[in-house]
Amino acid sequence: MATDFLEELTWRRMLHDLMPGTDTLLRSGPVRGYIGFDPTADSLGVGNLAQVMTLLHFQRAGHRPVVLMGGATGMIGDPSLKSAERSLLSDDALEANLAGQRRQFERLLDFSPGGAELVNNADWFKGIGFLDFIRDAGKHLTVNYMMAKDSVKSRLTGEHREGMSFTEFTYQLIQGWDFYWLWKHHGVQLQMGGSDQWGNITTGTELIRRKAQGEAWALTTQLIKKADGTKFGKTEKGNLWLDPRRTSPYEFFQFWLNASDADAATYLRIFTLFDRAQVEGLETEHTAAPHQRALQHALARDITRRVHGQEELDVALAATEVLFGKGTIDQLRSLSEARFEQVFVGAGVPVADVPREALAAGVNVIDLFTERSQLVASKGEARKLLTANALSVNKAKVSDVKALVDAGALINGRFLLLQKGKKDYCLVRAV
Repeated sequence: MATDFLEELTWRRMLHDLMPGTDTLLRSGPVRGYIGFDPTADSLGVGNLAQVMTLLHFQRAGHRPVVLMGGATGMIGDPSLKSAERSLLSDDALEANLAGQRRQFERLLDFSPGGAELVNNADWFKGIGFLDFIRDAGKHLTVNYMMAKDSVKSRLTGEHREGMSFTEFTYQLIQGWDFYWLWKHHGVQLQMGGSDQWGNITTGTELIRRKAQGEAWALTTQLIKKADGTKFGKTEKGNLWLDPRRTSPYEFFQFWLNASDADAATYLRIFTLFDRAQVEGLETEHTAAPHQRALQHALARDITRRVHGQEELDVALAATEVLFGKGTIDQLRSLSEARFEQVFVGAGVPVADVPREALAAGVNVIDLFTERSQLVASKGEARKLLTANALSVNKAKVSDVKALVDAGALINGRFLLLQKGKKDYCLVRAV
């Protein structure tokens, strides 16, 4: 069963490199392996999700995944693939970040007895003094060895040549000590991570060999890049987060739904738990009818459900149908007041507040689309759009320039959904 892990990573095109002997180790029986996550934010991003999926496949293959949260290393910041030094976090910010990420790990992995473990390297580093550390760890690795790592060379001789502080230079030694500690006290034999982590991981295997004459192994996965060369996981608003307070479930769903065909094929293998037959079946279906976007729909539904739950997926689907499909007034009225606002604000629809007293008396439709909501730039343009049947209130077309919209039209007694053309919306709130 254990050999399934490497086979799984291989057909999913996730495997990048592994230390000689790692395949033999994984065939020998259940293995404890870990991946480290630095708490640089109070939420994981989709880049972190790729490594969570590695741990999930590891667990499903019968192994024991260990999540290492960097309560200590997070105070420094990993210099790998960074052109400049990270900002240092305060203790309060670090604790908030640890708590936020911990909740997400517990949702995505199985932490029941005998399942995944979660550890924090602050628990062992807080008792180690500086002199003790440089004596017990630093003497085993030469400066020449540490300077040869790509994460160091790129900062000293790369395009930016920003240099690096001693704080960041020691990061690989601290990560190496993590591996040594987990190897000694938790029986962890394997460290995994993205391909940019190879240098840090092998520092750990070398420290275990030199300090304790022990053996440990390394495995890395492919870094994810978009087919067009742009950075994965970025949106117009910045990073794509797993926390719904940072990235709404609707925005999260839309990110995957709008992936290019090439990217969707890659993401389907990396981020879903569909088996090989399911993935290849979806690829065949997509090739036969690409306009139906089978890959994107399957991807967006699966990953949104697992990260945010079925209820949030249903809301994202309802918002997508209303905004881009053939949603009806009945669908709008079926949403609670709180959910209604969450759907459209989360979808980035602009909001305009209109006094309830004005709506009680009735607001002229042209005034509503121009002065009240500013969805249409001028009254002249509004008249043209009304004549062209291009304006809607609550998904119903409006063509009479003298029409009044009153409080009786409010959804849940509070909202109006204005629409211009096919994709421009404004949410009006009665206040």
